[in-house]
Amino acid sequence: VICSFRGSPTRGLGLEVGEMVQILEKCEGKSRPQQVGIFPAAYIHLKKATVTNRGPNETAVPLEDPIVTEVTSTLQEWALLWKQLYVKHKVDLFYKVRHVMLELMDLRRQLLSGHLTQDQSRDVKRHITVRLDWGNEHLGLDLVPRKDFEMVDEDQISVSDLYKMVRPLFSGSLHHLSSDSNRSVWTSSLEGRTFQNKTHILPFAGRMLLNDSKKGPAHVQYRRPYGCAVLAMSDVLQTISELKEEKDFVLKVYTCNNENEWYQVHDNIIRNGNCLSPGLIISLQLLRGDMELVRRENPLIFSKGVAITRKLGFPDVIMPGDVRNDLYLTLERGDFERGGKSVQKNIEVTMYVLYADGEILKDCISLGSGEPCFPEYRSFVLYHNNSPRWSEVVKLPIPIDRFRGSHLRFEFRHCSTKDKGEKKLFGFAFTPLMREDGTTLSDDSHELYVYKCDENTTFSNHALYLGLPCCKEDVSSCPSIPSSLVFQRSSKETFWISTQLSSTKLTQNVDLLALLKWKAHPERVMDILGRLRHISGEEIVKFLQDILDTLFSILDDNTEKYGPLVFQSLVFIINLLRDSKYYHFRPVMDTYIQKHFAGALAYRELIRCLKWYMDRSAEVVRQDHIQEAMRALEYLFKFIVQSRILYSRATCGMEEEQFRTSIQELFQSIRFVLSLDSRSSETLLFTQAALLNSFPAIFDELLHMFTVQEVAEFVRGTLGSMPSTVHIGQSMDVVKLQSIARTVDSRLFSFPESRRILLPVVLHHIHLHLRQQKELLICSGILASIFSIIKSSSMDTSVQEEVEMMVESLLDVLLQTLLSIMSKSQSQEAVRGQRCPQCTGEYVSCLLSLLRQMTDAHFQHLIENFHSKEELKEFLLKILCVFRNLMKLSIFPRDWNVMRLLTSHIILTTAQHLSPALHKNFAQSDFDFKVWNSYFSLAVLYINQPSLQLENLSPAKKKKVLDRYGDMRVIMTFQLFSMWQNLAQERELQTGAGACAGGDGAAFRIQVSVSSSVNVPAGGGRADR
Repeated sequence: VICSFRGSPTRGLGLEVGEMVQILEKCEGKSRPQQVGIFPAAYIHLKKATVTNRGPNETAVPLEDPIVTEVTSTLQEWALLWKQLYVKHKVDLFYKVRHVMLELMDLRRQLLSGHLTQDQSRDVKRHITVRLDWGNEHLGLDLVPRKDFEMVDEDQISVSDLYKMVRPLFSGSLHHLSSDSNRSVWTSSLEGRTFQNKTHILPFAGRMLLNDSKKGPAHVQYRRPYGCAVLAMSDVLQTISELKEEKDFVLKVYTCNNENEWYQVHDNIIRNGNCLSPGLIISLQLLRGDMELVRRENPLIFSKGVAITRKLGFPDVIMPGDVRNDLYLTLERGDFERGGKSVQKNIEVTMYVLYADGEILKDCISLGSGEPCFPEYRSFVLYHNNSPRWSEVVKLPIPIDRFRGSHLRFEFRHCSTKDKGEKKLFGFAFTPLMREDGTTLSDDSHELYVYKCDENTTFSNHALYLGLPCCKEDVSSCPSIPSSLVFQRSSKETFWISTQLSSTKLTQNVDLLALLKWKAHPERVMDILGRLRHISGEEIVKFLQDILDTLFSILDDNTEKYGPLVFQSLVFIINLLRDSKYYHFRPVMDTYIQKHFAGALAYRELIRCLKWYMDRSAEVVRQDHIQEAMRALEYLFKFIVQSRILYSRATCGMEEEQFRTSIQELFQSIRFVLSLDSRSSETLLFTQAALLNSFPAIFDELLHMFTVQEVAEFVRGTLGSMPSTVHIGQSMDVVKLQSIARTVDSRLFSFPESRRILLPVVLHHIHLHLRQQKELLICSGILASIFSIIKSSSMDTSVQEEVEMMVESLLDVLLQTLLSIMSKSQSQEAVRGQRCPQCTGEYVSCLLSLLRQMTDAHFQHLIENFHSKEELKEFLLKILCVFRNLMKLSIFPRDWNVMRLLTSHIILTTAQHLSPALHKNFAQSDFDFKVWNSYFSLAVLYINQPSLQLENLSPAKKKKVLDRYGDMRVIMTFQLFSMWQNLAQERELQTGAGACAGGDGAAFRIQVSVSSSVNVPAGGGRADR
């Protein structure tokens, strides 16, 4: 409705703006909706819709975003309550709600515009749901269960899932940046917390001075420091995070009065923040997503020649094929002699990268992102300073094939505007990039020796200085140096640099290099494999693909000799990736196995070694290696399965039967380990725990090679081999139940054919625990997962069999568990006035899920399976007692109205199914007062529930309840009246046949109690609706 209509014509239907009407007929410009009445067609805007719950209570649902529909209906409901806030003088809340309502209208308008991207729509929906939940809470409305920001349909999910939904609800890193005017720089690999807290943009401003001396040449120039500007990203991130366009920021330029402190000028600015005049304007734009996504969504930006800035160091994950070889060098400081001059020197450092033959490598020095590479680098010059501190960083992208044999040479010159304006060479330093053992320059500060030379030195023969020690650590490797050499070391002068290597092909670790080059020393393979554990985790994950290739090449070389050591090394690497520090490298391992692994014969040795470890678990006292192998089970099976797939492809499926036999024998060993009595051996207990923790992770791998039924049989045999869980220690109880929980949550359990095999053994273990009242919370989680799967598969014919299994195994023990929990919670509630503990809600939702899945056939089969009336009576008393407690106890908070209504609906449906059995077995000569009294007490409590008193609800909420459930009080009242009528008829028959007085007295007492509570006539009159 887009315009209010007062309904003035005959049979006119009054309309209010925002209402929704369902059109049944249109005639001559006027429409007739579902309710009797007409209105002008121009007063409404037509929308496409679907009709649900067809019949007298059918509902039309617009075909639009569910969030939009919810906002519309919620704002209509809030409007009435909002006005009442003003009437009740709650002015503060009145204005807060008004502000939120206006925000919701604006957000709704954005969604309806249809101009938002998927990410933007998700952000808008998130903002909408936060505001809806806030308003509902402060206005005393019901909690709305959601999934992916949208209201859930309780008919489409299990009660356990619904209960879960409504249950109360970096160190800084440096990036190497440099940019000219009008140049774009893209900075990647910035983590959110690092980006906000410890990241700054540091533009340094310098001056390029020309020689102004009349004596010297005018072309001589040198760099001088001028100023620095700092922009803290934490100050601007909020500004640009919501924008999709560039935003300009003005940076203050700070000059340094004392050039000796220039190296730390940016730190001083960050700490002190003294403001000077503006000097730089930069534009920033925040783009979310990985590089490929950003390129696709912003093609125009990347068409301008954007420079990509990589993280100084490695990103969180290095994928196979990501080749990088960058050496970052920081020119730190130097200490130089005055050299007979009256004043200190103006020192400039020139750096070259030279190959083994003395050739200067071209394009191997980068001054920053987007800058062209140069053959040389020149530092800035500090005025009259013999101990300069530069702290300049340059990148050396040296090709891997040129790294070995190359070295860096640093030439030191004094710059003067007096002596013909020339730069006079007075010394040099050098350092090789790779040591004799093949390792690269370590990531550290290096103090280099300074050698004297004069301005006429040409360095045409680089061998003259390469034989000299370059630093203190290099002295021992050099022979005695004669004093007659051209270059003599200046003992009082030193030069400091620091390096950081970001390479996926070069290493600084001797042991790792020996492993990668194992073919050079095949006699040392045993020792090399043994030293793998001494290599740092950072180096291993950096060279993960190369290390794995090396291990499997060693295995292929001599399986019998090196097999066990390769297996141990592989287990060590797999467990390294279980560490939280390296866990995010697991995708790298997965990619390697799927795309790069080539060990077609490896599966034989891996299965043999794994079986050998398991078979020894009953004999060995120390089981550290066995436990490590158990923890690595998931990736060992990944390698085994992929290896077998490669072998099968190469041989057209040869030796398939042998492979299947070896897997069956391996599972026999797994069952053997789990069947051992570990009560007297803590070491064996840890081994079993490690196996159970890893066991569910291998299911998906087995499904690549075996059918669903075969894998399910493997798993059933393994779970069945576990000793009765209630007779062992509590810690193993938890581990075994956690393993069962992961089995239920696995993809294997989602297949109906495997669930039919696995469900009995799972229910067996849960039944044992519920009988003993142990680990109730874990058991409830397992049951909730099972009910969720069954509900989502309710269209499958096999589900009815599964529900039957669960009824037979769990219904009685669930009722007993709930009665036990409720009796404890009742005493706690009486003492403390608190609600029931969390575990009660979990088991109530499990019971309701099971009852909801039961059909007429399930209830009939349940009743028929009782061997005697005493058993049936005990069951009826239990379930009726649980239902009465649900009415009395505060299982769910008041704002969980969805759960309260669904609970009432399931109780009503269950009572309707059980009523015939109650009447048939306990209404005639076998009349039982206790059962009937329990039934009628439940009915009275049910009818008087506060959540079912529709008169107290708002019109919108009342309509929702009636559309979905109708008035459940009326249905229960008719049920009660029908049962009472049956009793009255039985009483008349018994009286006419001379029935005993005791039966009449019991019936009479019930009649008085019920009729006084719900106003039902004692005779055959009609119930008061």
